[in-house]
Amino acid sequence: MKAELLAPAGSLEKLKMAVVYGADAVYLGGEAYGLRAYAENFSLDDLKEGVKFAHDRGKKVYITMNIFPHNEDLENMPDYIKEVEKVGVDAIILSDPGVLSLVKEIAPDMEIHLSTQANNINWMSANFWHKQGVKRIILARELSFNEIKEIREKTPPSLELEIFVHGAMCISYSGRCLLSSYMAGRDSNRGLCAHPCRWKYYLMEEKRPGEYFPVYENERGTFIFNSKDLCMIEYIPQIIESGVTSLKIEGRMKSSFYVATVVKAYRQALDSYYQNKDNFVLDPKLLEEVAKASHREFSTGFFFNKPDSQSQIYNTSSYIREYDFVGVVQNYDKATKIATIEQRNRMYKGEEIEVVNPKGDFFVQKIEWMKNADGEEIDVAPHPQMTVYMPMKEEVEEYTILRRKSE
Repeated sequence: MKAELLAPAGSLEKLKMAVVYGADAVYLGGEAYGLRAYAENFSLDDLKEGVKFAHDRGKKVYITMNIFPHNEDLENMPDYIKEVEKVGVDAIILSDPGVLSLVKEIAPDMEIHLSTQANNINWMSANFWHKQGVKRIILARELSFNEIKEIREKTPPSLELEIFVHGAMCISYSGRCLLSSYMAGRDSNRGLCAHPCRWKYYLMEEKRPGEYFPVYENERGTFIFNSKDLCMIEYIPQIIESGVTSLKIEGRMKSSFYVATVVKAYRQALDSYYQNKDNFVLDPKLLEEVAKASHREFSTGFFFNKPDSQSQIYNTSSYIREYDFVGVVQNYDKATKIATIEQRNRMYKGEEIEVVNPKGDFFVQKIEWMKNADGEEIDVAPHPQMTVYMPMKEEVEEYTILRRKSE
């Protein structure tokens, strides 16, 4: 059985992008009980539409309920579980034993996945959770390939294993962080993380209040908890051979452009591997592709060895953004070769863009001309999400994205 490619869906549009660009399943948060309170989480109506969109295309949808709930969080949870079950999601992702008990009681047929927030790092814990009714363990990020293989060997085949293969890394143990609670009054374990690990810090001596000494690697200061991003696209064979069921991309807070770009690259890498396992060599273009989405410097996390100081970024908390998302295709007329575009960033007549279809290679073209919704020719599309018409030199389809290299 082929490994699953699992993608983030921070909104309905991102769900559709993930599915269209090659994900086998998506994970998302409802309006309650997930750990991404500031994502564009799904209303019940959006959830229904998203589940139908995915199921119509043979894909799965997993919903997060992975907060560590306080007493008041439990009051409305039974009704929420009933709603989620009725909508038809394929699994609930959770981390708390109390939530697990509720799900088993209220929705006994619901598939249960154990969140990475539960910090599962050994085979004995994995077996314990499986006996409680957990179908899949989302392993903590702090595991090597050898440790994952041992967990696979010492757990039953009926237990699925999921690992993160791409995206942000957390300075604290698989997201179990208290910094935000203490420094911003926002509980990261209840979905409200303020990301203080990305802030710039200075040192102040107790008896000299108001005198700030920079803790720096250069003149701009330092970001002492700023880990590099995880990127394992070059190591598909090792990932599959470790025995995992699902390859997870991090990023429910990331853009539609990020989701489409990264999912498509991993989809192509996985398909290439399964077509020729014995002689698989990653197409270097795919590594270039994932780098076109906003990211920090890449690392291999804990898979080969424990990260050291070289796995941290000490001079900036900003992302590497070399490409801009400028538009998405809503419709294409094969007769006229004119595409209807929804603008996402300002674009100009005469500039060069890359056109990325959900399948196949991207192509490059210049914007020969543009017209607005009234049919008037324009030199620039300046308004957010305005409708633009333009000719395409090759056939495109709905959800095709337009991007350009940043200036």
